[in-house]
Amino acid sequence: MTVGNKLHQTLASLRSAKADMETFALETQDKNAQQLFSNGARQLEQLINSVSGRTNYVEKQEPQYKSKQKMQNRKNQ
Repeated sequence: MTVGNKLHQTLASLRSAKADMETFALETQDKNAQQLFSNGARQLEQLINSVSGRTNYVEKQEPQYKSKQKMQNRKNQ
């Protein structure tokens, strides 16, 4: 697995965890738990933005790390 694939996999996992946190916040009646999950989702969003920025930087520096899907989308445009 290439560095690019690992970064994309990490981003997918972070996005999934954020979605779970948001769902938990909506499904619970406990105000403290809602706040905990909402804060967790916000922190994950910041992390997603950071990792996404790093992913974009790596892909610009090393084009071979671009995901196949991203490359195919650019060819079709």
